[in-house]
Amino acid sequence: MTAVAPRAEQAVGRVIERIAMAMALAGGVLLSLVALMVCVSILGRQLDGIWFFGPIRGDYELVEIGSVVAVCAFLPWCQVKRGHVAVDVVANRLPERVRLSLGLLGDALIALVSFVMAWRLWAGFGEKFPYGSDALRSALGMGYRPFFSETTYELQLPIWIPYALALLGAVLFCITATYTVWRALNWVLAGREVAP
Repeated sequence: MTAVAPRAEQAVGRVIERIAMAMALAGGVLLSLVALMVCVSILGRQLDGIWFFGPIRGDYELVEIGSVVAVCAFLPWCQVKRGHVAVDVVANRLPERVRLSLGLLGDALIALVSFVMAWRLWAGFGEKFPYGSDALRSALGMGYRPFFSETTYELQLPIWIPYALALLGAVLFCITATYTVWRALNWVLAGREVAP
């Protein structure tokens, strides 16, 4: 059997891989900054009252927000590289076509999960985002506009901002997962993994 638009699949794959790598690097920088902030905050707690030292205000909130956004930024890269959990001990002993078919099934299931994640993050974003007309919000499936902008407790950061950043990663994860189903289908049809 012939593959489904193999040249287009490879071209799309290269673009998705570059975007996913850039997001993963940005997530890594963000997570590194969060770790540095935690170290500075812990040091500030130990030296509290000495000169100008003290804990960073809202450090718990910043860790929570930064970690969620970073994890969502890592998901597309993990999917492109098939870095999710797999049982290779069993799969490596199976015939090539069976192993490729199981990979296709796994990619399809992850695509389904990624769609649900993006959908639910969109719903959560809609509940927190206090802007837009009722007609526009209804057309976009965002639900009713909240009466006030929900914020974090200590820093008063609007909750919709981390939702939007996490949603960006989740949408790219969904696009990437859909692409990997296409790629896996072509691998099954070719009978082997085809390098781009």
